[in-house]
Amino acid sequence: MADLSVARLSGETRTLPGSTVTELAQKLRGPLLQPADADYEPARRVWNGNIDRRPALIARCAGVADVLEAVCFARDHGVLVAIRGGGHNAAGYGTCDGGLVIDLSPMKGMQVDPGQRTARAQAGLLWREFDRETQAFGLATTGGTVSNTGVVGLTLGGGLGWLMGKHGLAVDNLLSADVVTPDGQFRRASATENTDLFWALRGGGGNFAVATSLEFRLHAVGPMVLGGLVLHPLSAARVVLRFYRDFCAGLPDEAEAYAALLTTPDGAPVFALILGYNGPVPEGEKVFAPARAFGNPLADLVQPMPYATRNTMLDQPNAVNGIQRYWKSGFTSTLGDGLIDALVEGAGAFISPLTAVVFFRVHGAASRVPASDTAFGLRAEQWDLNVVSQWTDPADSTRQTDWTRQFWARIEPHISGSAYVNHLAADDRPEKVRASYGPNYDRLVALKRTFDPTNMLRLNPNISPRG
Repeated sequence: MADLSVARLSGETRTLPGSTVTELAQKLRGPLLQPADADYEPARRVWNGNIDRRPALIARCAGVADVLEAVCFARDHGVLVAIRGGGHNAAGYGTCDGGLVIDLSPMKGMQVDPGQRTARAQAGLLWREFDRETQAFGLATTGGTVSNTGVVGLTLGGGLGWLMGKHGLAVDNLLSADVVTPDGQFRRASATENTDLFWALRGGGGNFAVATSLEFRLHAVGPMVLGGLVLHPLSAARVVLRFYRDFCAGLPDEAEAYAALLTTPDGAPVFALILGYNGPVPEGEKVFAPARAFGNPLADLVQPMPYATRNTMLDQPNAVNGIQRYWKSGFTSTLGDGLIDALVEGAGAFISPLTAVVFFRVHGAASRVPASDTAFGLRAEQWDLNVVSQWTDPADSTRQTDWTRQFWARIEPHISGSAYVNHLAADDRPEKVRASYGPNYDRLVALKRTFDPTNMLRLNPNISPRG
């Protein structure tokens, strides 16, 4: 192989001898891709089409041995590293310019133990693949709100999802993790092994290790559950949003009530209640009856459906691979009238029909875990509020991004200064990143110094070892 210029952790570039790259390639079972290779172009792409980066090397890991080799190579040569699992992060942390992508997406192994109600999933699995295996036994665990999110990435950031009111976040169901730490060591972390590392992995956002597989506790779910949307015209959004705010206060743990301001496929701006019940369908019908009867809905699409189908309800267009995207996000404990007014006004001025404002209600079991139990410390009843700007023409990116920032600037005074770690934007201020780790930030910094003192794992909502 020819000599190769690579980006370093220091920010400088370095030329690696071709023999050094060849040696790494020979140690890997999976391919090591460079820009001239035929498979490089699709391999460098991630879910967000607005991310257009060109790594120098992509190690397509076939197993844990490949991950160990890739991490040791990055450590020994000081190479900039990005870790890719599902590639779903909107900020594009799963790739980089000029560095090494440790690509875990080929690692699709999974094993379900229906007797023990556990599952171990490798790092390349998406939640739809995970659900397919667990639902064969009538089991599931909390796993996101769309079907093509990566299992590992979502979990390491906390893991909001359709089952969180009843069964907690994804991290609350994590039993153990197999990881490779930046020193090139394979470790298992659990409640009895490497306990500090296990604590940090549950919400630390990928700052501490490369997770190769995760073991989860499973729960009896489905096969049929209640779910669907209730649509109202945008003209009724203020009134229905105020109803929604009050309705959420009395929900049982089994009920998930999300909401969105969006545009229908035929071009109509609407407000949507997004409902799901994790219990017997007749019970869910009773719980959601007031929400379905309120006002004059354009459509009531709530119905019994397979659990895995409910996890695809928001896929179009929110999870379509390759669409251009830019997100802004934050937590809020209240939906005040001023915030509601700002959101509805903004929704009436969307400059893309694919853009949406989405509310995910965090409540129940997810809010009752003590803040210090896991690295995810923002435990409270609250909404994860997201402005999800989406468009198809890359030439429109500047206009769309500017519009989103201006819209967010009108919203931000009404909400907290923290966000769900998985929804942080790449341009969020450092103080917002720190606030999003909540009361656990100082302990996380101390553990970062222990496990990653050089900040090798920095392409994430970063916890700097310098604090």
